[in-house]
Amino acid sequence: MTLLELQRDMRRWLNDGSDDAAARLGAGAAPGLRVYQNNYRAQLVACLEESFAQTLAWIGGAAFHAAVVRHIERVPPSSWTLDAYSRDFPATLRMLYPDDPEVAELAWLELALGEAFVGADAVAMTAADVADVDWDTAELRFTPTLDMAAAETEAAAIWTALLQQASPPAVMMRDEPGAVIVWRRDMMAHFRAIDAREHCAILLVRAGMSFGALCAMTVDERGEADGIAQAGAWLGQWLADGLIVAVGESSVRS
Repeated sequence: MTLLELQRDMRRWLNDGSDDAAARLGAGAAPGLRVYQNNYRAQLVACLEESFAQTLAWIGGAAFHAAVVRHIERVPPSSWTLDAYSRDFPATLRMLYPDDPEVAELAWLELALGEAFVGADAVAMTAADVADVDWDTAELRFTPTLDMAAAETEAAAIWTALLQQASPPAVMMRDEPGAVIVWRRDMMAHFRAIDAREHCAILLVRAGMSFGALCAMTVDERGEADGIAQAGAWLGQWLADGLIVAVGESSVRS
């Protein structure tokens, strides 16, 4: 048996307790393998419990650990760091709870807050920093910790209540489709629920649309007065939140 074959059999045993893999590793290896597998899985369980404490509180210990077992079976670690193992867990929950979308949304929020906290540093701009900007050609640069995901439910309210050890609200579907954004400012991770229009605006700006083009698009959709007011409100909110870290100039005028 080559070293590569040995490593593959060891991985098969860790993932699913393969009898064939165990037999190739040697008849006397079974007791040690079981100890190793137990330690391996215990580390993964501990990683997910720590990363998704409020999700665990929401669905309960038995349901959470059943989901963890299913996740470990379907998604073996693939990174050099155990910190990365939690990234696919919301997708597992989405698969296991198709009729309870708040479960996966709650897990995504916990994951995003954790990743924002350890994300790259960036200094937020203030209103004074952009006083002389030419908004017709300005291209906004968002903080690198900005993340967002579509949201069907008020999972953010559930997370807040659970964190405060208060009684969480009943599951509520959002009146209209929207999203939740997560970012870090200074040393604190933040989140905010947004509507579908702001979600689209952030996606377009992050893809390179100038602020002038965004204003023009919003005017086309809502009329001149409402469109300009809406674009200005978004800009003011993004500055207040600390989402904007740089302003470049587009070569294409709106």
